[in-house]
Parts: sequence; structure tokens; C-alpha cells
Amino acid sequence: MKLFFKDHSGVIFLHIVMLFSVLIIYRMAGFRDMKVSFYTVFFGLCLLGGYLVFRYAGMKGYYARLTDPLAALDESISATGFYPMAEALDQLLLNQYQLYENKLAQWEKDKNEHLIFMNQWVHQMKTPLSVIELLLQDDDEVSRESIREETDRIHNGLETVLYNARLKSFEHDFHAEPVSLWELAVKLVQENKRLFIRNEVYPEIAEGADLFVHSDKKWLEFAVSQILINSIKYSKGTNQQVTISFWQEGETVILEVKDRGHGIPASDIERVFQPFFTGENGRRFPESTGMGLYLVSEISMKLQFQLELESEEGKGTAVRFLFNEPNSILQDCKTPERNIDS
Repeated sequence: MKLFFKDHSGVIFLHIVMLFSVLIIYRMAGFRDMKVSFYTVFFGLCLLGGYLVFRYAGMKGYYARLTDPLAALDESISATGFYPMAEALDQLLLNQYQLYENKLAQWEKDKNEHLIFMNQWVHQMKTPLSVIELLLQDDDEVSRESIREETDRIHNGLETVLYNARLKSFEHDFHAEPVSLWELAVKLVQENKRLFIRNEVYPEIAEGADLFVHSDKKWLEFAVSQILINSIKYSKGTNQQVTISFWQEGETVILEVKDRGHGIPASDIERVFQPFFTGENGRRFPESTGMGLYLVSEISMKLQFQLELESEEGKGTAVRFLFNEPNSILQDCKTPERNIDS
């Protein structure tokens, strides 16, 4: 009520001034019968009072919403009146409520994904630590290669956790520059050479002109490395090659990682980029987290390149990165010393 009169104080004051102005005009015009003048004022005050009563009845909920504290969040979207101002406030609060619900739902989703990811990651990291502890307790000479294998698994796990955390603040960790696909491929093969050897898989970088794409080198390396590690892991013991190749079709630069491993069942292909999905291969390879391909798909949206995946069970998988590069640099010159240390 107090807020209502405060909001309409200007209208009330103006109306009273107008009524008294009518009295003065009547007097100056020579009307001596004050009964008519006072009747006019009285009638005007009644009209003002009726207007205020009707106005308050229609906007009581509106002013109560502005003054009374909410007992529950849902109360903020209840109807407040039939006047345009009240209806506009109702629509504004409804839009804000829906936006808040969407933000809250996204926050809950991110929180749950993070908890599930961390639980899986901690569980997986316990395995290499337990293996290292057993190796150190063995009376025989500790196998340095076995310990190195477990530390590599820990390192890869830590990299995944780190990039998953950085993805939330991607815009603060982004630096675009020309990235040589040949140099990227060589670097990743070198970094994973022990993984190639342990899994009895052989790297191959297809010959061709060096291509450059404009991207963030660090994020792109991580995305391609996740695909490469999966290709090696799911080709274990096949004595086959994992091939990295790149070429240009019109304004599109394509980077492909292709293996000849176990492949992905057709029923799983549509879901492999979902978080925590491991599918049939997850039962064959218990160390799968289901986060690698999900992070790659998230990075692809951030870096604005497309992903294509083709796979046939028992024959292998090919994952392609498609970059729309109207200004890409195609170097036809020969690149010296393209040898890969084994």
C-alpha cells in the first residue's frame, strides 16, 4: 500500500492541483454559487478515489511482489495483475526464471559429469600405482620398462584431466597460429613411440605436401593425440599400421588418423562422442574412460573444425579433422629430413 501511494503521488498531486485550479477559474469567471464549485471538486475527488481503488485492486499482486520477500522461488512466476505493467513484469520474471533454471541445469550437468569423470579417473590411476608398488616390492630387479609403461598411463590420465579442466575457460587459453600438420604428426608419433612398440603397432605418416591450418597448436595436438592413442590402443597386437595423412580438397584441409584395428560396432558409432560412453570396446579394454572422444568433439566446436568418423568392426577406424581454410598455406617445396626415429 505504501509503495502504491508513493508510485501514484504525482498523479494525486496533479489531480488536486487541477481541482483547485477549477475553483479559482470559477471564482475569476464570476460564479458566486460555491455549491456548484464544491460539487465539481467533490465529483473529481470521487473519480480519483475510484480510479485509485480500481488501480490498486488490479495491481495489488504487482506491488506485493515488489515489497514482500519470496517464500519460494516458484512464487516469482505467479501472475501479479492484468495491467500492461504487471503483465510485462510477469513476462520478465518468467524469462529470468527459465534462464536461471537452464543455467542451473547446465551447472548440475557439468558438476555430475565432473564427479563421474574424477571418480573414473581416480579408479584408473589406482591401477598403475598398484602395479608400480608391486614391482618395487619384488625381490627381482625392477623392470624399468614396466614402470615406464605405468607412468605413461598416469601421464596420459593427468593430461586428460588437465585439458578437461581448461576446457571450461577455453577463451582464456586460446592462441591461434599457423600449425604445420607434418610437424604435428611427427611430434605425436615421437611422443607415443613407446606406446606403438608396446602395442606392436607401427606408425606411418603419408607422404605429401606439408599443409598448415590456422588453429591453436596446443589444443589441436591434444585432440589429435587422443585419436592417435585410441587408434594404437584398439589396434593392440595386430602388427598393423596407424596412418596419419593430410590433404587438401578445395578450401578444406583434411587430417586423417586411420588404423586397421578392432573397429567400432555399428551400434556404437552414433554414441562414441558422448561423455563416458565406452561401448563394446570398453568391455574389451577396461582402461577406457569414454572421455577422450568427448573432449575431442568439444574441442572441435571450440576450434571450429568438423569431425568425421568411419569404422567397420574387425577392419579398423578412420577419424578425419576437416578445416575450412580459404587462406591455408600449401607448401609444394620438399621438406628435408622427414625421418622418424624408431
